[in-house]
Amino acid sequence: MKIIKQTYQMNSQSLLFILVFAYFLAIVIAPLFTPHDPLQINMNERLLKPSEEHLFGTDHLGRDLFSRILTGGQVTVGTGLLVLIIVLLVGVPLGMVSGFIGGRFDRYFMRIIDSFMAFPDFIIAIVLSGILGPSMLNLIFAIVVAKWGSYARLVRSTVLSEKEKDYVLMAVVNGLSAFQIIRKHLLPHVMGNVLVLATLDFGKIILMIASLSYIGLGAQPPTPEWGAMLNESTPYVQSSPHLMIIPGIAIMCTVLISNLVGDVLRDRFDVKG
Repeated sequence: MKIIKQTYQMNSQSLLFILVFAYFLAIVIAPLFTPHDPLQINMNERLLKPSEEHLFGTDHLGRDLFSRILTGGQVTVGTGLLVLIIVLLVGVPLGMVSGFIGGRFDRYFMRIIDSFMAFPDFIIAIVLSGILGPSMLNLIFAIVVAKWGSYARLVRSTVLSEKEKDYVLMAVVNGLSAFQIIRKHLLPHVMGNVLVLATLDFGKIILMIASLSYIGLGAQPPTPEWGAMLNESTPYVQSSPHLMIIPGIAIMCTVLISNLVGDVLRDRFDVKG
């Protein structure tokens, strides 16, 4: 019975990862096959219902909603991946260096992290985006500033617990440099936790991007970003509710997939959350 259960779990995980791969592959290549120009305005076809010619209908400017959803996936999801990569490149090395060196540097570094984590991520992102002005570049910078501290803190705590173990002490005795110890011994131990956190956090980053664009601090018209599309559709929610429902479903599916993958990875790496 236990073997059957394990086989079922492995098959379910494999199917999930295949679906995730297919989903992100579709986001990458689908805009190449859009039936219409996502930026083309046609006031004679504004607010059309879903039909064979316009699968998801058209928006208030007559633009094909299906084409804009496909193109918007690259903007929203692509921006989310870029933010996550930058956060990892900033947070993971700083956390490892702080945990390994310790001492005064670690104490000062932790005070900096505590100052960033004293406020909710979304509040920091809104404040920075509002100060810097509405643009995707400023949005990326704001979210990176809001998010890097949690990764640095996670990595630091893992390094602090691992560097006192015998295998690290033996590496020091054998004359390995700090860089070699971090790369060969400490980095493999932190990557599992970091990967789980990043996967679960990706959905939150997507929500932050869409939310900031919705309130006008992210993507600007006519960029087909999912959050911005929700903002543009607000005045037509009663007459054409599909204009808000479809981008909302796209955001929800992306966040759901991120959380499902995060749960699977958390079970695989046995991360206690």
